[in-house]
Amino acid sequence: MDLTVLYRGPLASCDYDCPYCPFAKRRDSTAQLRADRAALERFARWATDSEDDLSLLFTPWGEGLVRSWYRRTLTELSRLPHVRRVAIQTNLSCRTGWLAEADLDTLALWCTYHPGQTPYDRFLAKCRELADRGVRFSVGVVGLPAHLAAARRLRDDLPPHVYLWINAAEGHTYDDAEAGDWTALDPLFPYSRHPHRSAGLPCRTGESVISVDGAGTVRRCHFVRDELGNLYDGSYRAALRPRACPLAVCDCHIGYVHLESLPLYDVFAGGVLERVPSALPGQGTARALPLTARR
Repeated sequence: MDLTVLYRGPLASCDYDCPYCPFAKRRDSTAQLRADRAALERFARWATDSEDDLSLLFTPWGEGLVRSWYRRTLTELSRLPHVRRVAIQTNLSCRTGWLAEADLDTLALWCTYHPGQTPYDRFLAKCRELADRGVRFSVGVVGLPAHLAAARRLRDDLPPHVYLWINAAEGHTYDDAEAGDWTALDPLFPYSRHPHRSAGLPCRTGESVISVDGAGTVRRCHFVRDELGNLYDGSYRAALRPRACPLAVCDCHIGYVHLESLPLYDVFAGGVLERVPSALPGQGTARALPLTARR
């Protein structure tokens, strides 16, 4: 089968201290880092031996690419013929030289710029390095009012083909004028502006998309805590089937992108995991979506 797996191990440490993130500047002990490495290596062995066609997204609470085992794992998995895509969410604070060993037809990066956490010119230089290497990637910013000027500058300076996404800030309400400013930068921002009503609606999670933690516990997604079984004993397989969402709303892109009530598998065809849309090769030609597609 074609299986999409979102993996989140024990890693929770990050080199940034963003005020909107509960894991900012958190330090993992040596024992915790060893446990995370062991869990990741176990998952990589499962993926290597899998008979399924896999699409893999790593969504660590902390920053993974500053750890050698994440860089090595992504590189090795990218070379496997049955891995269609391997991607990771990152703040891009790591060096980019390791990408020379990866299969760039398979590997992709979901990058986030955090103003105030790294010099702007340093982040932009990393993005240009990725573009020069031919890496498939997207770049995003949390849509806080204080970030608007930096986001506009980033849109102007990024290569035109690189998609700049904007995440609605948690707990922030956008009036139409403010939303218009962000939509001018990201025509898909209307999908992020409001939580999506999801209760009872069909979702690919739990059928062709699963979430896995460091112990191998399988859930339909990161946001529904019911367990489907374990990855490593295969017990999850019998639980895979079409499901309706049990939650009232879904407000995170890595969740609502899988809702069948939204057209995002078409919008992001070929780039669902790394958040690279097929319909928006350059934002200069993008148009805002009709209201009927926004909720």
